[in-house]
Amino acid sequence: MANFERLGQSLSRLTGWKVALGSIIGLGVLLAHASDASAQAAYGSYIGIGGSFGVTDNPTSGDGGSGGGVIAFRYKFLEVPISIRAQALIGQSTAFVPTVSYDLPLNWQTDAYVGVGAAIQDSDQNASPVGNQTAFVLQPGIDHSFPYSNVVLFGNAIIAFDAYKNSNATAASVQGGVGVRF
Repeated sequence: MANFERLGQSLSRLTGWKVALGSIIGLGVLLAHASDASAQAAYGSYIGIGGSFGVTDNPTSGDGGSGGGVIAFRYKFLEVPISIRAQALIGQSTAFVPTVSYDLPLNWQTDAYVGVGAAIQDSDQNASPVGNQTAFVLQPGIDHSFPYSNVVLFGNAIIAFDAYKNSNATAASVQGGVGVRF
């Protein structure tokens, strides 16, 4: 009985952390107490679709803020908190964004993560939501698996450094969608 009480207390503390995730202080607290979360949150790999929206403009041409679709893929390594992720941002121009992420379980169904990788562009003329040249990226995000189903809700941001030709400007986009676990 004492184990169930401790589990309930741990889960109630973790649930409150979802709200603080957006702040640096909240993220620091999560990282400091990661050992409290022993669940395999957002268990398994998935493939999904959704939307993407660029939130920055190309500094040389002024175009940007482009929207489009996203195809997302996650392969979860089960023994370590690491995932391989890939997203295709499809719109006026297409970008392929492969990343490796560190996954932090928040509760039984939810992972927060931070990934690093690259944004690979199909065109240097038209800007995708993450610029118009290949760039290093950071990808913070969150995955939520619905209990008793294979449905996953995902959301993330992609921050691409030195993302535009003829400029060292940063590009950023926001993605979200629904996936199916396999």
